[in-house]
Amino acid sequence: MSKVFFDGFNLALEEGTGVATYARMVIKVAHELGHKVGVIYASPHAPPKNPVLREIGFFDEKSATRRSRTREVLHALTDQIRCHLPVRPTAVALTGVVVTRQFNDIMPLHDDIFVARNLFYNAELHFSLSKAFVELAFDEPPDIFHCTYPLPLRTKSARNIYTIHDLVPLRLPFTTLDNKRKMFRLLKKIAAEADHIVTVSENSKHDIMNLLSVEEKRITNTYQAVTFSNESIKRTENEVAEQLTGSFGLEFDEYVLFFGAMEPKKNVGRLVEAYLASGVDVPLVLVAGGGWQNEKEAILLEALSGNEPNSIATRQPRVKRQVLRFRYMAPSNLVTLIRGARAVVFPSLYEGFGLPVLEAMVLGTPVVTSRESSLPEIAGEAALLVDPYNTDEIARAITQIVNDADLRVELSQRGRAQAAKFSVDRYRERVQALYASLG
Repeated sequence: MSKVFFDGFNLALEEGTGVATYARMVIKVAHELGHKVGVIYASPHAPPKNPVLREIGFFDEKSATRRSRTREVLHALTDQIRCHLPVRPTAVALTGVVVTRQFNDIMPLHDDIFVARNLFYNAELHFSLSKAFVELAFDEPPDIFHCTYPLPLRTKSARNIYTIHDLVPLRLPFTTLDNKRKMFRLLKKIAAEADHIVTVSENSKHDIMNLLSVEEKRITNTYQAVTFSNESIKRTENEVAEQLTGSFGLEFDEYVLFFGAMEPKKNVGRLVEAYLASGVDVPLVLVAGGGWQNEKEAILLEALSGNEPNSIATRQPRVKRQVLRFRYMAPSNLVTLIRGARAVVFPSLYEGFGLPVLEAMVLGTPVVTSRESSLPEIAGEAALLVDPYNTDEIARAITQIVNDADLRVELSQRGRAQAAKFSVDRYRERVQALYASLG
């Protein structure tokens, strides 16, 4: 078996993202396949020389000592000079000194952990200044270095592969905040120099081929997979209903659900407008935190919350017709919300894969989603597909799925069958074939 190292760029995010979910899954699968797995993280400070303090410091980054601005600038300058030479991440041995159960859900299985000071920030800055990648060096280099996100990193004496989830910054530039010129330059360099490129849908694969001029044989689509804890999926419907009532004041099968970031491509504004136009007599529940360029949505949701004298909520005579927003939800609670929903509505403008669609189908919840990008590919014939730019069409789909019980039963059954195409077992086979092809 091979030694495979991964970046930990997205793994430190407690609330998680689709990319973080992807990274945890591919690392978990690589470990299960018998590969020796290493993960490289960034640290806000230089790792201590003492191995015990190094282990403690790895889990104490949030409490890192504040340094003066002068010292931070000095470190940044020093790091940029070092970026012209191979950077050697420092190994962190987890000996059990730190009780790590708190991190079981966010730290994937691994054999080795490495840290380097501000690695990802330094690499991006170095690329902006020099158009060159930072090269990583290890005493025992991996056979494969797998960047789970486009990063200007490579590892000496390894096969360097990169996952490009989508080309949203290029296809929908108005929906992201990144520097498009810099992103395009980085993607083009990855396209030209990577030993292989991984992606998560045929739609993304075609985008990469067409926009970055990559030959098809240099790209592998592994799709994605999701898993849920046994505890969360084995709860009976009565237990789910009790939790919904006790924790959220919701009734089982008496609301529609959206979950995702509050960002332009998720199309939350049109979703809310469509819900209001649909006339359905169940709440719309949004699990939507973070995000950007969402000022209009925030104003609309504030009006709906009833905090303003002339709010929409005060004009609604029926309590069930309301929009409820949760900014964050623990994974187990999110599973409960998905299982208890009458339907999941996810009219995104563009997705590399669309994990919420798969998650809903795995749990047997009917889905309304977009017919754009990869979403029809993932949903197949197991969802109602809509034009995400057409508010009236989204409204009609919400009305249909809320009012048609027979349709919901059919879509639930189709959804579970469709989700089986993206099972962990099938994903494991795709990852195994990918790494075997690089030997």
